[in-house]
Amino acid sequence: MTSPATTQTVRPLDTLRFDTSGPPQITSVIADHLRLLGARTDRPAHGDASNGTATGIATDTGGTTLTGGGFDPAHASATWADPAGGLVDEATVQAATGIMAVHGRRDGGPRGLAADYAATATGVLAVQGLLAALVGQARGGAARAVTTSADRAGLLAVSQYLAAAGADEGEAAELAPGGPPFTSSDGVLFELETLDPGSWAAFWKALEAPPEALRAGWRPFQFRYATACAPFPAALHLTARSHTWERIRRAAAAYGTEVCALRPLARRAAERAAEHDGAAPWSLSRSATGRLTARSVRLPGAAHSGGPLAGLTVLEAGRRIQAPLAAHLLGLLGAEVIRIEPPGGDPLRGMPPACSGISARWLALNRGKQAVEIDIKREADRRRLRELAAGADVFLHNWAPGKAAELGLDSEDLARVNPALVYAYTSGWADRIEDAPMGTDFMVQARTGVGEAVRPEGEAPAPSLMTLLDVLGGLLGAEAVLAGLLLRERSGHGVRVDSSLLGAADTLTAPALRRAARGENPRRPAGFRLPRPTADGWLAPSDADARAVAAHDLGGLSTTEALARLHEHGLTATAVTTELSDLHHDPRFPGSISRDAHGAPAVPDPWSFV
Repeated sequence: MTSPATTQTVRPLDTLRFDTSGPPQITSVIADHLRLLGARTDRPAHGDASNGTATGIATDTGGTTLTGGGFDPAHASATWADPAGGLVDEATVQAATGIMAVHGRRDGGPRGLAADYAATATGVLAVQGLLAALVGQARGGAARAVTTSADRAGLLAVSQYLAAAGADEGEAAELAPGGPPFTSSDGVLFELETLDPGSWAAFWKALEAPPEALRAGWRPFQFRYATACAPFPAALHLTARSHTWERIRRAAAAYGTEVCALRPLARRAAERAAEHDGAAPWSLSRSATGRLTARSVRLPGAAHSGGPLAGLTVLEAGRRIQAPLAAHLLGLLGAEVIRIEPPGGDPLRGMPPACSGISARWLALNRGKQAVEIDIKREADRRRLRELAAGADVFLHNWAPGKAAELGLDSEDLARVNPALVYAYTSGWADRIEDAPMGTDFMVQARTGVGEAVRPEGEAPAPSLMTLLDVLGGLLGAEAVLAGLLLRERSGHGVRVDSSLLGAADTLTAPALRRAARGENPRRPAGFRLPRPTADGWLAPSDADARAVAAHDLGGLSTTEALARLHEHGLTATAVTTELSDLHHDPRFPGSISRDAHGAPAVPDPWSFV
């Protein structure tokens, strides 16, 4: 291969071109992100072939090819699934992989996300694969083509819930219908957030909730991130309905609890129109000092085996889901990942349910990583972290805003010890929203209109209790790091990259926001992606066939019989997975679900490289 350009590179894909074809829900995401990364194409921007109600099934598997910049062509194939499995679009992928089951826990039965979540995740994974292939080429590797699919993306999205379903013990909190949002007496739908049980109790006490209700409500509230449901006592909802929004806001402010009214998509679209960040879900800035060392440019032969990032080291100081998932993906691509954990280890290692004594959910995000215990409050340990960063390629964290600067561990600080470092920060809001609430998944969903986007017309908006943005935010965090690594290889400088849950929300809702900006209804029609009950379970029709399937009476038939009848009429549908543990034996995913060394279920890598 000829040497890639190494001067005047502002974006990692400057001077490259791409062509793409395939399922439009997936390729629209790929095209948007490649443009934002600097690649050019003749493809029209923001095609809406898939952004309204689906009208057909895309059978063109096609693919995306990047050329130019001194690289050998890199190709990504991104499809719905193996056609033999009968998964042909967003609806059938959500049904089979368990997304409908997890999202529907709040409501007591499977429900489809009205947003194209699996397709969006697949598009990001495809871009990751292309970037990783180019990074591998720049380091002497041979990766030229990558394959990913929406069924793998869907399994990755539910991997924590799947791990818990296959654990040695049951859940620590009840899996039963219920959860936010709450409603005030003047009709404001709102989300509530606090990490402190004392603040929770003080807030509800100030609103005169029954003591037994506020005590019983804390545990399901605390575990809702893990269980995707929160069966609160009805008294808490009744308490909220007895107070005005202003009274609720005052109580929250007084006792350290945060509340956020659910905002419509139209309002977020208006905000986006006023922003001037180019609509990118991440930002990259090149370090003004330093050049790559021989160590960071090449590790001969490493990139040829073990993945395109083999030989690179990632330091991760991540909490909860977003940053740990981003680092997990980089590890799957071949990087060595070293977790920075507090003294005594990450407390989430003990979060139930467990496999061989270790949290199944923790394993889903952190298996295969090394761990180093560092007390970032102690200067001696911070020096040790800087020493580790001096020999790393990536430092990734999601500390609270301002924490890194306070500790002397911000990008400028670590650039002094490693000018070639890719410094990555995954946050909630990326400092783009004034008066933003706490930057957690459900609060960002509420503030950005996701609660409206995931529900069809005629239903009250409600953020999903599946951690949609934490997972998509982790995917975008890994994408940003890969873009930073490629920019480093091409420019010779270290890079800072920033990604956020806000960027994840805008990526997921992009089609709806474009409809709102044009003055159209941003929401999907009533009944969109609503599974149909059968005598022994549920089935989900493809989006294209949903109207025709609704004309058939299937309630007295088994799922197998109902699917056979629909097939006779030329209609496409698939069984809805309702028990995630059944995925181990599901013929639609033969051999896909394995178990790790601790016995925890593990989903397959989302890409295959050749």
